[in-house]
Amino acid sequence: MIKRLALLALFASLAGGGWLLTSDLASTAAADRTTGQGKMKFKLLHHSDILPAEAKAVLEKAHGGFAVDRRSGKGQTYFALPGAGILEVSPDMSKVRLLDTDASMKNANMHNATLWFDPAGKPFLTFPGNQTAKVYTTTTDGKLVHTLDAPDGSADMGHPAATDYFASRGNFVPTDTEYIDGLLYIATGYSKLDYVLTAKVMSTSPFKAAWHDLAFGGKGTGVGQFGTGHGITVPPGTKRIDVADRPNAEIERFTRFGQHLGRVPMPLGSFPCDVEYLDDYAIVGALNGPDQSKGAPIYILENDQLISTVMIKEDLGLELFDHIHNATMRKVNGKYYIIAQAWNPGDFAILEQVM
Repeated sequence: MIKRLALLALFASLAGGGWLLTSDLASTAAADRTTGQGKMKFKLLHHSDILPAEAKAVLEKAHGGFAVDRRSGKGQTYFALPGAGILEVSPDMSKVRLLDTDASMKNANMHNATLWFDPAGKPFLTFPGNQTAKVYTTTTDGKLVHTLDAPDGSADMGHPAATDYFASRGNFVPTDTEYIDGLLYIATGYSKLDYVLTAKVMSTSPFKAAWHDLAFGGKGTGVGQFGTGHGITVPPGTKRIDVADRPNAEIERFTRFGQHLGRVPMPLGSFPCDVEYLDDYAIVGALNGPDQSKGAPIYILENDQLISTVMIKEDLGLELFDHIHNATMRKVNGKYYIIAQAWNPGDFAILEQVM
């Protein structure tokens, strides 16, 4: 009993006389730890305590991803939490605010997030609703401007397998989106179809979009097929589509027309959820790593070569990071940062590069 009272007194003193929350304890424990190797070594900057109260209340449901505004002078990072809505991380990563979110999106899970620009340079956010079978597009202040419904079976999807699938009332489960030259690319890895589908954006004022006749991929282990095509990414300055093939432990690469270009293998036993690019680096959050007892890794590649493995649970002691659902990288004043989201249960953290 004496030992227990002493521990409680210590916790109270660390909290400035109040009680520490679980996230506060984890943040305190991780404060002096580092993770990763070489020039890509990181420490904890912010834990979930940075989130607004509405987001913290539903954080355990986190099952999404991030979109970063990489324009000069910007840097906002967007994601969504079911039950809270769309959130915006400030450019300096010092605060997170909740955007006014349409009721049709607020309580649904947005499985990832994509920021893109129309020909006039106007930014939009697109979110795949994996539970609602819809794809939502908003402005960067959260205003809903378009909802793309599931294919109804009447459209030519561009591949017989995809066209027949929806004609037979197959389910539509979007997991990620991207945008190139007027086309939205939509991954469907949580369905038996597992094709990347496309929708054509005809106008953004008013916003009009419809299903397009281009589809590629498919469930399988063959060249250009997916075990689960989970996240898709267009590397900056390219028109290439990269797909994180989760159970096959690889990043598959395609032209914007769906022609297979090759693959980047990830460590055997890892489950890559998504890939993001910044400078010469790629960051890959993994649902599982080769050793699941250590929690999930975040891999950092330089010119497609693995240079650092970030272990938030094992090295920093954040126990809820058993699975990484998404991670993105920021660069501020020459220093790199990682924003990461755990899944089942959800958690959130921002890491800072150790210089």
